[in-house]
Amino acid sequence: MKKTLLSSYDNKWYHPGSKFKIVLWYIINLITINSSIPIPSSAKRRLLILFGAQIGKKFTIKPQVQIKYPWKLIVGHNVWIGENVWIDNLGSTIIEDNVCISQGAMLLSGNHDYTKSSFDLIVKDIKLEEGSWVGAKSIVCPGVTMFSHSILAVGSVANKNLSSYSVYQGNPAIKIRERKIRE
Repeated sequence: MKKTLLSSYDNKWYHPGSKFKIVLWYIINLITINSSIPIPSSAKRRLLILFGAQIGKKFTIKPQVQIKYPWKLIVGHNVWIGENVWIDNLGSTIIEDNVCISQGAMLLSGNHDYTKSSFDLIVKDIKLEEGSWVGAKSIVCPGVTMFSHSILAVGSVANKNLSSYSVYQGNPAIKIRERKIRE
């Protein structure tokens, strides 16, 4: 039986940006975006845009959010990102209009190939379509699209696409009901 050989791990193919840009972002992120200091969302938005993020109007971002690479982040209008959210966007992460990402949620666009002894890096984009909601402490895995107005319930793990106007729960998340929105 073969073994995992982390000594053979090699992700030299992956270049998310210049080392200077990555280090500078790490420092700025630590001081501002990932800080518990209540810095206004408007100031955080400007910093993220300065580092290459595309962000729409009426953007709310709470304290202690971790964003890996803002230049790989596209955010629409009227988006809310809660405390302690981790956007580990090794790949592109698209968050459309009217999306809510609740406290402690994780968006993970990278993983490793456990079938290879070298444990190769896998990068797949994530998309949260309009009106979707990622519940507190939930995880969206690499390559997942949450289609329009889908919900990932508290503490759930989405490892496949979520259908429009549907509520998903569990690990792995399964559809438990339709989402009906009242006036």
